[in-house]
Amino acid sequence: MKTRIRTLTLGLLLGFASSALALDKAALDNRIRQLTAKFEAMQQKPDRCIPPETLRKAHGIILLDRTKAGLVFAYQGGSGVAMVRDPKSRKWSPSAFLEANEASLGFQVGGEQAFFAILLMNTNVTRLLTEPTFEFGGEARGTAGNETAGAKGTVTSTEEQVLVYDDRKGLYGGAAIKGGAIGPDAEANRTYYESPFSMLEILFGKKVKPTDAGSALAARLDQFSKPPAK
Repeated sequence: MKTRIRTLTLGLLLGFASSALALDKAALDNRIRQLTAKFEAMQQKPDRCIPPETLRKAHGIILLDRTKAGLVFAYQGGSGVAMVRDPKSRKWSPSAFLEANEASLGFQVGGEQAFFAILLMNTNVTRLLTEPTFEFGGEARGTAGNETAGAKGTVTSTEEQVLVYDDRKGLYGGAAIKGGAIGPDAEANRTYYESPFSMLEILFGKKVKPTDAGSALAARLDQFSKPPAK
């Protein structure tokens, strides 16, 4: 049994390592397209989708794909992108890559894949994306029927500043000691834009131009922000 656990753990770690070695611009374009497709799939589900009026109010968005797996030792990781709206033009910025890491120690069973759409509802909270890490306080759910379940970020207020929507698949359970955060994926951003641009420069500084994949994602966000046709 111990040998099997070690083999599973080693396989997971090697899998993540090989993914990192294969990082190139084409792979990152594909990452944006996959996140766009998962966002579209979530928006087709009445009990999971983000209402158009809520999406229109958002000043920023994070699309995040996370995976849990393991027995006894569980590794959780994920990758995503962030975009912010220009306060005046309301156009979306280029995509900036993020990573999420979390290690858990305890009794773990099952596996889970989860897609999150995290809405940043004012300009103050979008600036958190320029910090080394962005703690979003757990895996809360916010759906069309229960928006107040959205998780709050590190800024506190009486208004909902961060709303989290998810589209989960799988089963996961167990007692664990864990801690995690979202932060910039500096390697991915450097590879994608061929220069070590910061999150501030990508999202707010207009230092790079949106790519085709990023523009396609922005177009889908705008489409799902429109009021339903009467």
